[in-house]
Amino acid sequence: MSDTLYYKSASELAALLEKKEISAVELIQSIINRTKAVDERVGAFNSFDEVDAIAQAGASDARRSDGQSLGPLDGIPIGIKDVLAVTGQPLTCSSKMLEKFVSPYDATCIEKLKASGAVLWGRLNMDEFAMGSSTENSATKVCSNPWNLDHVPGGSSGGSAAAVAAGEAIVSLGSDTGGSIRQPASHCGVVGLKPTYGRVSRYGLAAFASSLDQVGPMGRSVTDVAMVLQAISGHDDRDSTSFKSEVADYVKALSDNAGKKWTLGLPKEYFDTASDAASMEPVLKAIEFYKSIGCEVKEVSLPHTEYAVATYYIVATAEASSNLARYDGVRYTHRAENYDDHIDLYFQSRAEGFGSEVKRRIMLGTYVLSSGYYDAYYLKAQKVRTLIRNDFMKAYEEVDALIAPTSPQPAFKKGEKTSDPLSMYLSDIYTISANLAGIPAMSIPCGFSADGLPIGLQILGKPFMEEELLSVGHAFEQAHDFTNQHPKL
Repeated sequence: MSDTLYYKSASELAALLEKKEISAVELIQSIINRTKAVDERVGAFNSFDEVDAIAQAGASDARRSDGQSLGPLDGIPIGIKDVLAVTGQPLTCSSKMLEKFVSPYDATCIEKLKASGAVLWGRLNMDEFAMGSSTENSATKVCSNPWNLDHVPGGSSGGSAAAVAAGEAIVSLGSDTGGSIRQPASHCGVVGLKPTYGRVSRYGLAAFASSLDQVGPMGRSVTDVAMVLQAISGHDDRDSTSFKSEVADYVKALSDNAGKKWTLGLPKEYFDTASDAASMEPVLKAIEFYKSIGCEVKEVSLPHTEYAVATYYIVATAEASSNLARYDGVRYTHRAENYDDHIDLYFQSRAEGFGSEVKRRIMLGTYVLSSGYYDAYYLKAQKVRTLIRNDFMKAYEEVDALIAPTSPQPAFKKGEKTSDPLSMYLSDIYTISANLAGIPAMSIPCGFSADGLPIGLQILGKPFMEEELLSVGHAFEQAHDFTNQHPKL
């Protein structure tokens, strides 16, 4: 059975572990073998420690033998995006700036996963400091899409999505600032959820844009994502933006809401701007499915959508400029060997440590925050951000959730957009509004393009109503068989 374990869902594996039909050590060994077999081609991992992973799995088996299992995630291997702090592990953000940094503490979500007995498995590749939509900005290696190695996996959580799709992790954690969980989930044919801003603590997450960043799970099924969300959610005093909201039983909600008839909204602006007609076909078929099960589907308007990209790239770069100022070559970051004085030390260290996309965003952010331009750009962007959120809140007066494409096209070829940053930025046109509004959103597989690349359906929910969002996606998933379709590596 060990040869096939790596493509089973977390919920299936949890049942097998509970019945003691498999061991956690057997499971992680299957994942290790799979990773060694395919990751040279996929490039999902920056690093992994198989000895430590086997030790974690052994501890899980010992607990289970003693009748002390910590729950359904006990013994399940979970890949970690290389932007989250894990004690004693590298925390590189796929950047030369942090290539030698080892974390001295655990992020809150990592503490929660450890408390659930999960086996923390490796450091997953990403766009440097989570800035990108293709994982081509990684300073370690370019990550490939398991469905077609000539194509990108999306970004910035490309390694997190690719690892799950390729069977190198059962589930994974990513971070989403403007679509960085949902877009790669769509491109790699897995489920990816960005929770409501404040639902999951950001303590221990290397910051890109603090008012937009959110940690979230990726998995093979909606149930798997619900299991992980259950484990990592909750208020945290160490994160001032963590929200005191009750955490529902997300897995139970899936069965409780089975057969429910939702009112679903179609944002007309998202469909009016659809650029790839072929990739829209699976999304349109998904809409027809919801109609067929008795859901009311109606058109709604998010009139400020046209300003979302511009607003996002002002707010996000401004916050990045502020957050990345700490990487100065003086404390725990890369330090240049040759410099003239302490000012030149800053210049040379940052010039060597940061990649081109990170430099581009720091310069953009510094500009919009500079004297004489703050009101014209950053302050105005914050006002438009409020209008974008208000659009969603008005739409939710009429509907339970919104459904839309996740990405304007399937995964593009490597190198196709690297020379055109604006084209790359537009890859996130359907995802960034959810971050600006702070609402939960999820991508689920809904079909394939003519050349066999996955396409995702995006579901956008009401704030702190993840149980409903997950249930809407689960209804579609249960009627289709995308969970059991895998790339041929």
